[in-house]
Amino acid sequence: MKEYNPVTAEVIDALKAVVGDKYVKTDADVLDVYKSDESLAPSFWKTPEVVVLPANTQEVSEIMKIANRFDVPVTPRSAGTSVSCGAVPAYKGIVLLMERMNHIIELNEDGMYMTVEAGVRTIDIQNAAHEKGLLYAGDPCSSDSCLIGGNLATNAGGNKAVRYGTTRHQVYSIEAVLPTGKIVNLGATLKKCSTGFCLDQLIIGSEGTLGIITKATLKLVPLPPYKLDVLAVFTDLAKATALVPKLIKAGLNPTSVEFMDNNFVRSASDYSDLKLPHYEDGCYDIISIETFNEDELDDKMEKLAAVCEECGATDIVEADDRVWKVRRNCLESTRVFSKVATSEDLVVPVTKIADCIQTLVKESQNYDFRVFCLAHAGDGNLHFQILKCDMSDEDWEKQLKEFRAKAYKYVYGLGGRLSGEHGIGLKRLKYMEEYTDPAELDLMKTIKRAVDPKWILNPGKVIEEN
Repeated sequence: MKEYNPVTAEVIDALKAVVGDKYVKTDADVLDVYKSDESLAPSFWKTPEVVVLPANTQEVSEIMKIANRFDVPVTPRSAGTSVSCGAVPAYKGIVLLMERMNHIIELNEDGMYMTVEAGVRTIDIQNAAHEKGLLYAGDPCSSDSCLIGGNLATNAGGNKAVRYGTTRHQVYSIEAVLPTGKIVNLGATLKKCSTGFCLDQLIIGSEGTLGIITKATLKLVPLPPYKLDVLAVFTDLAKATALVPKLIKAGLNPTSVEFMDNNFVRSASDYSDLKLPHYEDGCYDIISIETFNEDELDDKMEKLAAVCEECGATDIVEADDRVWKVRRNCLESTRVFSKVATSEDLVVPVTKIADCIQTLVKESQNYDFRVFCLAHAGDGNLHFQILKCDMSDEDWEKQLKEFRAKAYKYVYGLGGRLSGEHGIGLKRLKYMEEYTDPAELDLMKTIKRAVDPKWILNPGKVIEEN
C-alpha cells in the first residue's frame, strides 16, 4: 500500500496561488462535510486535509501538478451523490470540487449537441435541451442534484438506459486533465471514428482514476412528442419480475422499465405521504413508452396491456406524477428505518433478472438485516438496499459478508457483474480484486500505472496498487 505525504503549509500556499485564498478550504467544519458521500457506510469515511475549488481546466491542471510535486493524493468530487464511496478521500489529501465549473458553453440545435463544463447539474442539461425540443437521454435518478462530471466518471445509468444506453452512449467528446496535469481533448463530434484507440471511452467510467473530466460535448436527440407511463401492479413477485424479458421480446422498445418490491412500495409511499394501488401487497413495474406517432403509441399501449395481463398483472393503470414521486423517494425512504445501510448495484443479463431477483430475495430471508429491492429491470440492473436493524456491528458485518459471498458468486455465475451503474468506488474495491479475471485486472493496473505513475489520482478506488 502506497504512503503519501501530508498536506503541508507549503502545499496550501501553492494551491492558494492557483485558485485564490477564498477557494482553498481548511476549516474543520468544512472538511468534515467532504469525508463522506451518499453511501451510508461510516466505516469507509475519511476526512480530507484540504478542499480546493478550481474555476477552469487550467486550474485543475495546476492542482494536479502540485499534487505530483508534493506526492499528495487528489480525490475529484462532483455533487457527492455516489453510493459506493467513490467521492470519499481514501488517503485524505486534497478533495477537488468541480462545482464552480458550471457553465453550459454551447447548445447547437442543428448539430444536436451541447458542450458543458463538468459542474453543470444534470437536470439543467435536460431542461436546456427540452426548451429546444431536444432530449438529453442521460437520466440518473439523482438528476436534480448530481453533476454531469460525476455521471461521466461513473458511466451513470438511470431510467432511460433501456432505450438510449448509459451516460457513455450520450457523449461525443471530452476534455480531461490527466493525473500528471496534462490537458487532453478526446473524441470528436462524429457519428463514427476508427482513428486510433477510443481513449474518451476509457476515461468515461473510470471513476476519476485515469483523468478528471472538465468538459464534455453531449449528444442530443429529438424529443418524442408522445409518451405514456404505465403502472403494472402484481401481487406475485415471480410474475412481476417475469414481465421484463417478455416486454423486450414483444418489440415494444420501452424507454424505461422500473421494478419496485413491496418493501419499497410501502416505505416510499409512506415517505411521500401517498397511497397507491395494492399498497399492502403489490410489487410495481413502471413502464414508459415514447413514440413520434400517436397511432404507434396506441398500438404499443394495447400490446403492453396484453403482455401485462398475460403475465398476471393484478392492475394496469396510468402512472402519473404520484407514481414517479414514490419511485424517486425509494432510497431516501429507507433512512427512516436505519442510518446504516448498503446499496448493492448488481447487473445480470436481462433474461436472467427474474431468476436473480427471486433467488436473492429468498436468500436474504436467511439473515437478520432488512432487504428492499428495486431494479432498472429493462437493462438487468438491480439494487438491493440492505438495512442494519436490531443487529450488533459484529453481526451486521458477518452476515453482510456471508450474503455478499453467496450473491456475488451467483451473479457472476449468471454472467453478471458487481456494478451496473454506481461504480466500484472504495466500497467494492476488495470484491473487484476477488471476482475480476486476473488478466483483466492486470491490464487495468498496467493502464493505471502508465497514466498515473505516482498513483496520485483518486487512489483506493476501483483497483489497488500492488
